[in-house]
Amino acid sequence: MGFKTADMPPVDPAQYESMPFMERMRMLATHWAEYGFGSPKQNHMLYMYKLAAYVLGGIAVVGLTTPGLGGLGHLASWWGEPIVYQKLMVWTVLFEITGWASSSGPLAFKFKPFIGGFLYWSRRNTLRLPPWPGKVPFTAGDHRTAFDVGLYFLILADLLFLLLGPGVRTDALPGSDAGLLPQWGLLAYVGLIIVMGLRDRVVFLAARSEQYVAVIFFFGILSNHVDMILVAKIAMVTIWMGAGISKFGHHFTNVVPPMMSNTPWLTSLRFKRALYRDFPNDLRPSKMAWAFAHIGGTVVELVLPLVLLFSPNSTITWLAILGMILFHVFITSTFPLAVPLEWNVFFMFATAWLFGGFSAADGYGVGDISSPWLLLPIVAAFVLFPILGNLRPDLVSFLPSMRQYAGNWASATWAFRGDEAEDKLNKHLVKYNLNQVDQLSGAFGKEIAEIFMQKAMAWRTMHSQGRGLMSLMMRHLDRLENYRIREGEFVCTLLVGWQFGDAHLHNEQTIRAVQKRCAFEPGECIIVWVESQPIHRPTQEYKVIDAALGVVERGYYVVADAVNEQPWLPNGPIPHTVTWRAPGYTPAGEHPHPVVRASVSA
Repeated sequence: MGFKTADMPPVDPAQYESMPFMERMRMLATHWAEYGFGSPKQNHMLYMYKLAAYVLGGIAVVGLTTPGLGGLGHLASWWGEPIVYQKLMVWTVLFEITGWASSSGPLAFKFKPFIGGFLYWSRRNTLRLPPWPGKVPFTAGDHRTAFDVGLYFLILADLLFLLLGPGVRTDALPGSDAGLLPQWGLLAYVGLIIVMGLRDRVVFLAARSEQYVAVIFFFGILSNHVDMILVAKIAMVTIWMGAGISKFGHHFTNVVPPMMSNTPWLTSLRFKRALYRDFPNDLRPSKMAWAFAHIGGTVVELVLPLVLLFSPNSTITWLAILGMILFHVFITSTFPLAVPLEWNVFFMFATAWLFGGFSAADGYGVGDISSPWLLLPIVAAFVLFPILGNLRPDLVSFLPSMRQYAGNWASATWAFRGDEAEDKLNKHLVKYNLNQVDQLSGAFGKEIAEIFMQKAMAWRTMHSQGRGLMSLMMRHLDRLENYRIREGEFVCTLLVGWQFGDAHLHNEQTIRAVQKRCAFEPGECIIVWVESQPIHRPTQEYKVIDAALGVVERGYYVVADAVNEQPWLPNGPIPHTVTWRAPGYTPAGEHPHPVVRASVSA
């Protein structure tokens, strides 16, 4: 991989599409194991420049707009001032909600322009996804109105007010010249983002509300700065531990090898091959990959946060702080595909700031809360959605469920019958970005662009859901080669301007909105969709959606069957059970692949 040149798979681009589709997946998955996506390293440098702007910009804004801190020349005086944490949190939210943080740039398949976010959410008639359309008053509809655009700008104005204001002195923090952010402004943001969430859940999630809204709310109502600090600490601990618990099961071990294979600074092919059982014949995770996943991941996220929250010993606390900072440094260095880099950097800062600057030994332990009864609503606010989301993932996005990077995602794959079907997204939708294949074609030509698009599908097959999704495609398409098969997250970011690996953002609701505008014929656009695995069940539920007909089949498959297969499915589709099928519907590829386990109930 060069600085400006991509590392391409070993195939003549002109001959690539003459290969059977699953042979392409094998070649691309094997290439991913050694080279990751293979993108030029200058793409990663773009993110480093952006991170530098985020860090330096945050420090500059806080120093220049908060007179009580003493200015940029007195950084040491900032230590122990909660307003620094508050303002950098607001700065991070502003980065996220405008689209400059997560889901930005070429690693999120945004090439020209670099972002979606703001460009979509400030434009009327782009797609809007209310979580409960029609069930909540004034939320019906699927397009952005002048009200939605105005609400979005009002949220930005409130964030800018909080960020640029000087802070106010308050009895909650006696003796501080810097003060705290005005509580009414914090509560105004909470109210506005909830209203926005009822109108459009995409913007709500893009603001990373599961990370920040509850903290901002408690900062807006509490009258004791010790309680505020404890809220921020408990929030971080539950986020870490929720992520740790989510790594139980089969999925997460499959996340680590392709993630590390894609890490730009890991150049040893021998090391990368060792992440797999028997490269290139068996691309399931090796024992070494399991150790990285569960000792370096699960154990760290379950143990060190508890040390940080309860340890009265300064040395042990700082060792745990160092451990969590290194944990986030490693995640950042891998450049994960949703690129939540700013969030990881903020957590590095917050770990040292909160647990080092306000240690349990100095009166900021859980037992120092002003009232034990206050712990009940605080803890409930942070554990309710993780518990519900693990038991009923169909009801809660995996973000509030705190299942980031667990590998246990709702996922989908879209199939368009030929280039003309896919091009309907360009012709009939109000959006800002062209189809990704068209963005890439302008720079590399159509043949190479298609290889890059399908390499994303190969990446998906290296995870458990991809094998289930491709098995369904093999049953429901007449021939895989007749379709343009696309990773659902790339379609999602094209449709709504943002994605983070949650297929709830491109489920039946989104597909109906797209169909209303694009008018696909039956069989022209097929989506296979799988829900996250509940923590107490061994199966994942799926559905097959024809954009023109709606849901045509539902069922489930056993997760272990997907995990135990190779990405290219050499034994054919994994078994699954059909629980419902639309009357009169017959999968186009069912006869060549008779893998249905149970009789169909219409």
